[in-house]
Amino acid sequence: MAKIRGLYQRPDSEVWWISYTTVGGKRVRESTGTTVYDDAKRVLDDKRGRLARGEAVLPRLDKVTYDEAKKDLRAYYETHRTRDLHEADARLEHLDVFFTGRRLASIGQDTVTAYAAERQAKKKAEDGTEREGAANGTINRELSTLSKMLRLAYEHGKLQRQPIVKKLPEAAPRAGFVMREQFTSIRRHLPEELRVAMTVAFTFGWRKREVLDLRRRDHYNAQEGTLRLDPGTTKNREGRVVRLTPELYEMIEVQARRVRDLERKGDRVIPWLFPHLEGTHAGQRIMDPRKAWEAACAAAGHPGLLIHDLRRSAVRNMEQAGVPRPVAMKLTGHKTENVYRRYAIVSDSDLEEAALRIAGRAASVTFSSRSAASAGNPVV
Repeated sequence: MAKIRGLYQRPDSEVWWISYTTVGGKRVRESTGTTVYDDAKRVLDDKRGRLARGEAVLPRLDKVTYDEAKKDLRAYYETHRTRDLHEADARLEHLDVFFTGRRLASIGQDTVTAYAAERQAKKKAEDGTEREGAANGTINRELSTLSKMLRLAYEHGKLQRQPIVKKLPEAAPRAGFVMREQFTSIRRHLPEELRVAMTVAFTFGWRKREVLDLRRRDHYNAQEGTLRLDPGTTKNREGRVVRLTPELYEMIEVQARRVRDLERKGDRVIPWLFPHLEGTHAGQRIMDPRKAWEAACAAAGHPGLLIHDLRRSAVRNMEQAGVPRPVAMKLTGHKTENVYRRYAIVSDSDLEEAALRIAGRAASVTFSSRSAASAGNPVV
């Protein structure tokens, strides 16, 4: 078994080094990357412990690069399935531009700050127009991915210490929602297939992709009148089943007939519940409905509303309808009550209604008190 020989400093540097001999007799000298004796001693103790347990000892931690750590992170996500790979790759794409080729040990808060500044900076597009930099919230999601990568490298023994990655201040969470009258108006301007899909989002608070990725035969049960999301396909990895309202059941039945007619017309199988019904993409899954949604909002006179506002609207509607919070959270897929409460938006009309109820109760109490006094009864 290899034996760690100790710590030493070179004459021209205050950095502590480790010297040890492998099982094959090869002598390895490795920088700890620190000038603090106690930190270097911890590196030494870690090496000694790994050797004693027969574990692999990884030399030259100062040579481990971002590229290697990125591969480890993707392998971790593929194995544990704790993060959607498409989402992770989208974040890594931006991190790659700045960090590819860098040594992992060189990444600290100063490097993170430089990355954030570069992402915030305005950039010129190919057509010469100037594009706004990334929002702080977007940058923070990317920094979360970087932080996970660094933590994983530390756990794998490829990083001596896990650097602190400080996030940027973010704007308060968006509080937008869609009133029922607004939604009815917007829905009239949507393509037929999106009218039904957005009604599902407005009713149950399901996310855009959760709705648009539904398969007609796998996730819709006409006999039971239910929609189902499979475990592992949702953000919280849990499955969901909802019983359709009479309005939604009728709308989805009509939508299912449209898709069957499209299948017969094209002599092909269309698995999706809400595919494009017309045009060159007829029968294909809807990938990005934002343009159609924005056009419908503008036509209805309600510009600026987002599809994700439907999720907040569903939560608010359930709160107003008196749906028990545990049941509502199960329907919407919120795993924690803290996040759910952020979506339970209170509007000006809610406050006005509350004031009217309070005023009505106060008037009732005053009237009762006057009646009691006029009858010679004591007023409490």
